[in-house]
Amino acid sequence: MGAADLTYLLVGLSLLLATVLPVLLDRWAISAPMVLVAVGFAVGLTPLPDGVRLDPTANRAVIEHTTELAVIVALMGVGLALDRPLQLRRWASWRAWGPTWRMLGIAMPLCIAAMTLIGSWLGLGIASALLLAAALAPTDPVLASDVQVAGPRTGRHEVDEPDELRFTLTSEAGLNDGLAFPFVYAAVLLAGTGSAGFDWWTWISWYLVGKVLIGVVVGIVVGRLLAHSAFHARSRSLRVAERGEALTALAALLSAYGLAEVASGYGFLAVFACAMTFRSAERSHDYHAAMHEVTERLERLLTLILLLCLGVALSRGLLEHLDWRSVVVGLGLILVVRPVCGAVALLGSRCRMSRGQQAAVAFFGVRGIGSVYYLAYAIGEEPSLGSDWMWSTVAFTITASVVIHGVLATPVMQRVGTAE
Repeated sequence: MGAADLTYLLVGLSLLLATVLPVLLDRWAISAPMVLVAVGFAVGLTPLPDGVRLDPTANRAVIEHTTELAVIVALMGVGLALDRPLQLRRWASWRAWGPTWRMLGIAMPLCIAAMTLIGSWLGLGIASALLLAAALAPTDPVLASDVQVAGPRTGRHEVDEPDELRFTLTSEAGLNDGLAFPFVYAAVLLAGTGSAGFDWWTWISWYLVGKVLIGVVVGIVVGRLLAHSAFHARSRSLRVAERGEALTALAALLSAYGLAEVASGYGFLAVFACAMTFRSAERSHDYHAAMHEVTERLERLLTLILLLCLGVALSRGLLEHLDWRSVVVGLGLILVVRPVCGAVALLGSRCRMSRGQQAAVAFFGVRGIGSVYYLAYAIGEEPSLGSDWMWSTVAFTITASVVIHGVLATPVMQRVGTAE
């Protein structure tokens, strides 16, 4: 069996599992990602060719671009799924997103700071420690479907998001992927110049503020242009909403991402902003549900393939460099750092969540595909940051998150009264 044969096998398994898993696992506290990683692990134990190891160092570029595509597809789906609008000129609208801002502005920086300190304590250099913290800090929009909103509710005049817990987890996952990028760049810059030569002003003004603004503005502009064309264009051929041509979702996410990256902004933020802007147009129109379905199906396929590949890699050497430090990083983040930082962020928050729901928000910081992308991207920019231990640690953390959060998602969400 060659690499091409393995690819066909993985794609075939992905399509089959994508068809049967959602219904098969509906009554069990077992998530689809758990099963997929396990199936991939079992496939890796079969007598595959010695060269089929899915080594992340040798395949870094492929890993970067594949995970990149999976994340931007997921971000488009997340933006289209949110029913609660964000009206930039209305303070009440900003306040309705209060828990999200707390998780982004307080919890995530605290997580990055805490994990950087832990990494330094474990013997990593400051650049490597910061990269590991930044890659693992954001919650993942790809693997968190069990705790996120199901999709856009259309066909009514007043559309809002009634489930505060799922809304907070979904909106946080949509925004924090792009907001983690400044810290990834900080790690890359530190690796290149050292702490003594680090230009803090350039990092704050450009990487922390400038690129964020460019990404958001590009996303809003692309979203408004596409929404106007889809719903209100004079030419009937351009009013794709009337025909239900849902592939516009793919055109939107690729256009927003590509334009933002060309403009030197953060493409992840542009995709989410584009989706949110498009969703704000004709909110009750069924076209939003059709677009979300297209992105959801593509996201599911990409996720299945990536998780199967992760399982294969786990059983074929990806964890060879795992040690006690990796376990401290992974379990410490999932069980201690994220829950504590999330609880601190929501402390005193005036929101519509009970204490149990706030605890669930703090706990369900799912780690996944985005972490792999950040690591692959940073190593491509600064090869000195790459190490087999880093790949093993990130892989262990993702796997631990898949298992821990996957087992607890259904019972916890049912217990706090938000299961759909």
